[in-house]
Amino acid sequence: MMDTTVRQSCDSCPIRHRAVCARCESDELQELERIKYYRTHEAGHPICWAGDDMTFVASVVKGAATLSQTMEDGRTQMVGLLLPSDFIGRPGRTTMAYDVTAASDVTLCCFRRKPFEKMLATTPHIGERLLDMTLDELDAAREWMLILGRKTAREKIASLLSIVARRELAIGMGFTGASKGMTIDLPLTREAMADYLGLTLETVSRQISALKREGIIVLHGKRQIEIPDMAALMRQTGDEVTA
Repeated sequence: MMDTTVRQSCDSCPIRHRAVCARCESDELQELERIKYYRTHEAGHPICWAGDDMTFVASVVKGAATLSQTMEDGRTQMVGLLLPSDFIGRPGRTTMAYDVTAASDVTLCCFRRKPFEKMLATTPHIGERLLDMTLDELDAAREWMLILGRKTAREKIASLLSIVARRELAIGMGFTGASKGMTIDLPLTREAMADYLGLTLETVSRQISALKREGIIVLHGKRQIEIPDMAALMRQTGDEVTA
C-alpha cells in the first residue's frame, strides 16, 4: 500500500546532511520544495518494477528497500540494499533497471524527474553531491563483491550488520547512550539475509546465534539488534580494523 499524504520539512529531515540535497543553499532547497513530494510503502510492497517508466527520482528517508533482478527463467537475485539517504533512479534514464521492494516500511522523498533533471543542469551543488554518491555506491558495490566472494559465513553476517550500523551512525541514529554501543533495526528478515548473502537460512540463524552467545550482539525481538561494542563487531568482519 502506498501513501502520499506524508509531509516533511527539509530542516527536520533526518537525512538532510547526507542526501542529494546536502550541499544546497536555502534558495535551492526552496526550488526543490516545489518539485518534491513524499511516498510511503509498507514492508513487502513494490516501489517500482524493472522497466517501469520513472516519473520521479527519490531519496530514502526512512526504512530500507531491496534491489533485485529477475532472470528469464524466473530466478530472482537481490543485488542491492537501499538505506536512508540512498538515491533511487538515474537522471537521464526513463526506466528503472531493477525491481525495488520495501524491505521495511519506507518513506521516500521524491522529485519529479524532468524538473529535477533541469535543476541538475543549473545547480552545481546537486550534481556534485550526486557524483559523490555515485562513487560511494561504486565503492559499496566493490565491498559487496569482496563480502560475497571471499568472506566466511560469520564474516558475511558481521559485515552486513556493520554496514547497517555505520549508516545509522552516519545519520545520527541508533545510539544507546553508551560510548561504544548502539542499537539498530535490521531491515531484512533472516530469509532475505540468506538470499542477499548467498547463504542458507539455517546458516544465517546459526551465525546470528553464535554472535549472540559470544556477546557480540544482543537480540531484542526479531529485528532489533544491540551492538554493545562496535569495534568488537568490526573484528568479526574479516576486514582490517584500525585503532
